[in-house]
Amino acid sequence: QVQLAESGGGLVQAGGSLRLSCAASTRTFNTNIMGWFRQTPGKEREFVAAITSSGGGTDYADFVKGRFIISRDNAKNTVYLQMNSLKPEDTAVYFCARDPNRYYRGKYPTYYDLWGQGTQVTVSS
Repeated sequence: QVQLAESGGGLVQAGGSLRLSCAASTRTFNTNIMGWFRQTPGKEREFVAAITSSGGGTDYADFVKGRFIISRDNAKNTVYLQMNSLKPEDTAVYFCARDPNRYYRGKYPTYYDLWGQGTQVTVSS
């Protein structure tokens, strides 16, 4: 059964950093576009970042540009989200997800067919 498992969330002070990891149990990982989303109670899930299968292309939400970096290690079937200069408004549950399409289509959650269980990130002021 194909699964995604996030880790690395936690409590951090504003201005601090966290690195999220998402391990995939799929042999097709190196052909998949991967993304990170986040969600807070009462709000829709929102796009954070995405990376192409080779890692050569990335896309970011405006509110994380210059602060977050998405990367991947296909040898380890893992995608990462390095989060720097964290703000209290970054507090959310963070999810990784897989877009099975060969070409990057954009930021909409409906394009992604496989999701992890999420990891909580809390940024204190």
